Amino acid sequence: MKNAHHENYPDAHHDIYSKTIFGFWVYLLTDFILFGTIFATYAVLRNNTFGGPAIQDLFHPPCVLLQTFLLLSSSFTAGMGGAYAHRKDRKSVLWAFFFTFLLGALFLWLSLTEMERLIHAGFGWQKSGFLSAYFTLIGTHSLHLLFALLWTLVLAWPVYREGVSFVSVRRLTCLKMFWQFLNVVWIFIFSFVYLMGVK
Repeated sequence: MKNAHHENYPDAHHDIYSKTIFGFWVYLLTDFILFGTIFATYAVLRNNTFGGPAIQDLFHPPCVLLQTFLLLSSSFTAGMGGAYAHRKDRKSVLWAFFFTFLLGALFLWLSLTEMERLIHAGFGWQKSGFLSAYFTLIGTHSLHLLFALLWTLVLAWPVYREGVSFVSVRRLTCLKMFWQFLNVVWIFIFSFVYLMGVK
């Protein structure tokens, strides 16, 4: 029974583990406040198109649905990677976060491609209040995703070289939580910006 407990919670570092996870939750709460502020700004400015396109003119369902599928999948693989880390299964951890990185990179590429398309069409962030708020919201999420991709690479390297340690478990758990956070934020974007915007 003691070994089973050790498999899920590293007893020797349980206090450090708990404090780290709690601290990361506090950080995520501050990030939720940031996105909440941007969402509120978008809600105020979404009808200020200044004669330019509204969200229903920009909405491209196949692309947005594909992005949603990719991020949901990356969130799932990150969760699996975190679970494998607690089992100290190095090979499965690396594969899980490899697919997480790949899916996240595809999502980011689609997001940046879509923003580039709008800018080249003459619908940049300076065109209207709506577009300014839209680019700020999508751009902030994309910036967080870029950080998650870089963080995944940084944490995967010591696991590849040295295996899964107590420190790795703690760090990978935070990384898993960050990917889940990005997924939750995107669900709000998908629902509030795209689905509600086209009604």
